[in-house]
Amino acid sequence: MEQPAADLHVHTTVSDGTLRLEELPAAATAADIELVAVTDHDRIHPGLDAPVSDHDGITIVRGIELRVETDRQRLDLLGYGVEPTDALVAECDRLQQDRIDRAREIIDCVEPRLGVSLDISPAPGIGRPHIAGAIAESDAVYGYQEAFDELIGNDCPCYVAREITPCDRGVDLLTEACPVVAVAHPLRYDDPAAALDHAAGLDAVERYYPYDRAVDHTVVDDAIETHDLLATGGSDAHDRTLGRAGPPAAIVSRFRHQLEKR
Repeated sequence: MEQPAADLHVHTTVSDGTLRLEELPAAATAADIELVAVTDHDRIHPGLDAPVSDHDGITIVRGIELRVETDRQRLDLLGYGVEPTDALVAECDRLQQDRIDRAREIIDCVEPRLGVSLDISPAPGIGRPHIAGAIAESDAVYGYQEAFDELIGNDCPCYVAREITPCDRGVDLLTEACPVVAVAHPLRYDDPAAALDHAAGLDAVERYYPYDRAVDHTVVDDAIETHDLLATGGSDAHDRTLGRAGPPAAIVSRFRHQLEKR
């Protein structure tokens, strides 16, 4: 496998990552990566003032990861080279308020159930990982993963659903704002074929991804060829290590060209 030349799926402290924006160039250099896309959940990083910018010799693409609802499953879409529109900004604001309201509901369920007070204040970007971390750091007997498995994960007693964006609406919002829109990690979904059906109307699919199991990429490669999609990819980094997956140099060149089209 070729060395990744870019990492097009990275989260920062603006959502549920641990890297600050100013730390990204050093992390990219350590991974021998020349280009990074910041794709925080439902947020456009406020520290990035252009769709593509240079930071200490590393190219950083302003992106977003948006979860959408289809008639079969929830999908994650990645938008690259974001030029914020009023409609996208309004939807991000709505989603962030929904995250805050949801977090308060979860915390109000967890605290009396465990008899603890969690050291966490809901703010934009908050997600269940933040709450699980607060549970693990409290006087409760639950660790981080146990908090997900037994308290706040899907179908658990303190789970609260989010009001996420319908798929057609999400596609329209991102297509208007971004020159490249991709379906993220298609082989993570219960129905990869259905996810790839949605990719047919977009620009790209996340081909390079560090799945936690052996996967057969045939269905993804077939979709890329059939629909002439760009094969993007990234590590989905929530920690400080970049470059676990990503496209090789030849694809990065095509990606850069696509960003410049708008």
